[in-house]
Amino acid sequence: MERTVAAGATGPAPERAPSSEAGRTGDAVLPDVAGLLDGMPQQRMPVGASAVSSPAPGPAGTGAGARGIAAPRARALALRPWRLLPTPTGTPFTFAYAVVLTVTSLIATYADPSLVHALHQGSSTDVAHLVHTPLTVLLASGLWTAGGIVAPYTICFLLVLTALERRIGGARTAVVFLLGHVLATLATEVPVGLAVLAGHLPDSSLHRLDYGVSFGVATSIGALTGLLRPWLRWPVLALFGALLVQDLLGLADPLTNWGHLIALVIGVGLWPLVRRWRAAPAH
Repeated sequence: MERTVAAGATGPAPERAPSSEAGRTGDAVLPDVAGLLDGMPQQRMPVGASAVSSPAPGPAGTGAGARGIAAPRARALALRPWRLLPTPTGTPFTFAYAVVLTVTSLIATYADPSLVHALHQGSSTDVAHLVHTPLTVLLASGLWTAGGIVAPYTICFLLVLTALERRIGGARTAVVFLLGHVLATLATEVPVGLAVLAGHLPDSSLHRLDYGVSFGVATSIGALTGLLRPWLRWPVLALFGALLVQDLLGLADPLTNWGHLIALVIGVGLWPLVRRWRAAPAH
């Protein structure tokens, strides 16, 4: 824009200064708005002013800034090993369940052996109990751990259900666990009942002792692997599956060992569901 002469001024018009001086004189009074006009052509600035420009911010989650934020976050997670274990606020379902298992394990350890045997027998998901009180024994059998609180499946329970609950929420983790516990139990006990009816097994097979959390844990492991990255998913799945096959070939308890394999397959079959659940967080 051309500058105008104030009204009432007399005398000849001042001689135009050289263009370089005019630029310096006019631009010296302009506010520094370069930072407000990002993306516009280079703005004029007074001579001697610093020409340091700040890099344009990139999209959220990209560029060096995002890497600078992600690195401390990754280090913070690495320095919080307690996230591997359940907490009352972070994983309420797993934490409450772990408290119950701790109490029942203490009972099994210190109570009178005859009382403990009666409690286990009353909670057993054998054919006889499934026929008469199916809901009661399906729930009660999941309150005990075979081998106590330091048994391998109990430790897997704490680690696996904590990891699963942090990804899909407490209610959905309970659904996964109960599905495996119930379906694997029925898949192993119903054939026993049919075999007894057909005369292939004695009547004593209707009263076998069957309780614990291992079916639900095996299902949870199978479901959790579907949420892991491939480099971790397949080794975990292959290692756990190999252990189950080894137990089955040992013929120590074929019915229970078949139940573990069935439970693992149920968990793998839940991959599409748990992936949708992770993509749509619970409200």
